[in-house]
Amino acid sequence: MAETKPAVAQPGAAATVDVKPAVAPPGASVAARASGAPASAAKPPPLDLSQWERKTAQDETDLHRVIVVGGGAAGLELATSLGDKLGRREKAHITLIEQTRTHFWKPHLHEIAAGSMDMGIYETNYLSHAHRHHFRYRVGEMVALDRERREVLVAPYIDEDGRQVTPPRRFSYDTLVIAIGSMTNDFGTPGARQYAISMETPAQAERFHRQLVDAFLRAHAQTEAIRPEQLEVAIIGAGATGVELAAELHNTTRALVSYGFDRINPDEDIKITLIEAADRILPALPPRLSEGASGLLDKLAINVRTSAKVAEVLPNGVKLANGEVILAELVVWAAGVKAPPVLQDLGGLESNRINQLVVLPTLQTTRDPDIFAIGDCAACPWHGKPGATVPPRAQSAHQQASHMVKQIRNRLAGKPLTEFKYKDFGSLVSLGEYSTVGNLMGGGRNIWLEGHFAKLMYLSLYKMHELALHGFLKVSLDTAGRFLSRSTEPHIKLH
Repeated sequence: MAETKPAVAQPGAAATVDVKPAVAPPGASVAARASGAPASAAKPPPLDLSQWERKTAQDETDLHRVIVVGGGAAGLELATSLGDKLGRREKAHITLIEQTRTHFWKPHLHEIAAGSMDMGIYETNYLSHAHRHHFRYRVGEMVALDRERREVLVAPYIDEDGRQVTPPRRFSYDTLVIAIGSMTNDFGTPGARQYAISMETPAQAERFHRQLVDAFLRAHAQTEAIRPEQLEVAIIGAGATGVELAAELHNTTRALVSYGFDRINPDEDIKITLIEAADRILPALPPRLSEGASGLLDKLAINVRTSAKVAEVLPNGVKLANGEVILAELVVWAAGVKAPPVLQDLGGLESNRINQLVVLPTLQTTRDPDIFAIGDCAACPWHGKPGATVPPRAQSAHQQASHMVKQIRNRLAGKPLTEFKYKDFGSLVSLGEYSTVGNLMGGGRNIWLEGHFAKLMYLSLYKMHELALHGFLKVSLDTAGRFLSRSTEPHIKLH
């Protein structure tokens, strides 16, 4: 079991407000993420709680107040379903608190980075979505929790020009669901924050793509020969994100060359290196999936380095623990995940060593029955696997969001809560235009997939998410519109 924090007062007793979240000063972290800049490693100053005491804001209501913090896959699906089932009938007051303005499905970030997907077509605007589905959207970042008053403290929202848009605010709840997802864990590796780009947010993925296109423009326009590391990309971490990004980049970089970069030879000048500390790629998935993906990456001439621990990220590459240096103009960090640091000691709630909130099988936090956690930020027991927790996957978030709808309806009806039982339906890894590998589980059988059928199953995962948010009619029309527009537009984003 992971390390946990010392015990605090039991639920219902006076609770201390979390006054030292590991985030930037109120509003600053929002602006930094919007620009794609790396987070600062400096310790932030303590929060000045007086500004929250002076400026309070909440929607007045006599209904049961449900607040969902975090608009990722789990949080937005939950808020949407609760709005449709309870908010529309005025059985509860639903509020979603999220620090960004639009939602994008995180498993597709590698396609934004590679340029094979235009985020503007696939993103969902929180404000309009909330209006259609009968819940309230409030922009801002949760920075503290007052359990005694049952209030969430939200930092002021600062725009890209440094201007304050919303003041510090408090939002009262009867039921609180925390679903703020996960972030990259660089394990304190020197140079990782300064020189590597993470794949946590759409802004970071777009930043990488801009740098990729700029690298091609620079290489094509220069008069001197292309340097050995100039068009090389090093991807640290060969989990699903790293493997999918490597394969996607192999396709899109060649597409980029076809748009007039005739001085660049894609087979000689463009090199992609995938670095993994474990002894195989996709270490969290079954070995057979690793073997299938390794064979396909080998055919694409992607340099795969396993059992290679990164000691330092350099301005022009990566230094391994054995002293070897892998030169690369662009470095992506896709290794390891952890929950956001704001969850450390949040209102005295129990968290583990990677900041996840420890929850009971009912998804309630261990120290407060009115606070739940779902998705990547929750350390949830895996039913039937003693000592294991539910893995941070899209299917986990989807299942927990669906279960939380039932839990909240039971709370409103005064019925007992039920335990969440995760069902593992297998794993699928997309290798871009080339193939998809994976396994489907069910009925005691394990079916291995590869090729076009596996690709269709992979696409269906996103369609399930879209259906949960928008319903069949809108998804059908949007899919048809995307298909038609794709036939008249470039298949790769060129800016």
